[in-house]
Amino acid sequence: MTGQHQTPSSGQQDSPEFKSELLALIPFLRAFARSLTGNQDAADDLAQETLVKAWQSRSTFTPGTNLKAWLFTILRNQFYSDRRRAWRQTPWDQDAAERLPGTSQDQAWSADLSDTARALRQLPDEQREALILVGAGGFSYADAAAICHCAVAL
Repeated sequence: MTGQHQTPSSGQQDSPEFKSELLALIPFLRAFARSLTGNQDAADDLAQETLVKAWQSRSTFTPGTNLKAWLFTILRNQFYSDRRRAWRQTPWDQDAAERLPGTSQDQAWSADLSDTARALRQLPDEQREALILVGAGGFSYADAAAICHCAVAL
């Protein structure tokens, strides 16, 4: 079958359960993508690309394993692939974004969020991603370490 396009077998991966689980995880994908990109539009694009790749590769998913971890691994790999190709693009200017005027009600929340984002940016990539996966994604430390390809520190 070399050179031929293979379609997934009509097994577990085409089941209504697989589709519904995939759809249920979209908010988590978008949140993780947002934490990586720092930009809502880029996060939406990244989450969409992840869903496309996951759907195209659904035959490689092993039923009974962690679909969320599988999707987050695809998303993380896509993010770093995009990042390697993005050297020609203009980077997000966080300082310029922080200077945009807002209402007085938004200022305290914005300052807290900005402080948190700044602290997260100071962490090494693997630690930042693992923290987000555990804190916001609900992953176990072991699952987060596996997704980020790092050791679990005890």
